[in-house]
Amino acid sequence: MGILDGRAAVVTGGGRGIGRGHCLHLAEQGASVVVNDLDGDEAQKVVDEIGEKGGKAVVDTSNIATRDGARALVQKCVDSFGAIHALVNNAGNVKDRSFLKMSDEEFDAVVQVHMYGTFRCSQEAALRMREQGTGGSIVNTVSAAHYGNFGQTNYAGSKGAIASMTYTWAVELARHGIRVNAISPSGTTRMSASAKVGGKVVELPFIDPNQNGAFVAFLCSDEADWVTGQIFGSGADRVQIVSQPKYATAMYLPGGLSVDGIVENFKKVFGKNLENVGLMKNPYPFYDGVKPAEGK
Repeated sequence: MGILDGRAAVVTGGGRGIGRGHCLHLAEQGASVVVNDLDGDEAQKVVDEIGEKGGKAVVDTSNIATRDGARALVQKCVDSFGAIHALVNNAGNVKDRSFLKMSDEEFDAVVQVHMYGTFRCSQEAALRMREQGTGGSIVNTVSAAHYGNFGQTNYAGSKGAIASMTYTWAVELARHGIRVNAISPSGTTRMSASAKVGGKVVELPFIDPNQNGAFVAFLCSDEADWVTGQIFGSGADRVQIVSQPKYATAMYLPGGLSVDGIVENFKKVFGKNLENVGLMKNPYPFYDGVKPAEGK
């Protein structure tokens, strides 16, 4: 017996890496799983692995970046297992390029999969969950890259949008019994092999990508029926809540804001309190001004 017995779940990008781990853990806990991946051969390997352990799973190769693909994916789950109770938006891609060199095609290719794919699949799943009257769970995928990471305008921007959508959907869908959370997963995958920090590829220690699946299974279960609108760092032996954006240091000018008042007081208040910028959160480097490099 598992905590997801009798449930039906969809995982996008489930054929490899972190998504594969999600599928295996969901099935282990009793869920019937739709393994979605554009690479049907890889998805079939996961389905076979689940079947060998006595679980139920089917392959789906719909393009989740499109409305037709998202609708077909949800319908595949309903046709195969009678309902949909959980959606895990995991599918992703990267096309890194510095901002001034990034093409429309590179921007669109990533935004279509991450942001539009998450929106379309979630909307189709939530509409069906509402129709069923069963409630359900949506688990999105974000990334620490949305704090700001060199060369990832398309990816970081999409992940920031998904974080904001997570907060918004949690508020809107609660009345239908639908919970919406997100994970920022850790794991060594094909995408992480090209990970860059400060524009340079970095060697990262191996992190088991399958670990994230245990927490996803929990979020999809009734054990987490009180959890919504949250983002968690997962994997790497820990679960860690990600603080939501919030107002911090403030400057008040009695009588109202004026340009002269701001010029006079801004540095006094914020001179040592500006937020550190970027993924690695190095100390704020620009107190002496942001100026063009010599020769540029």
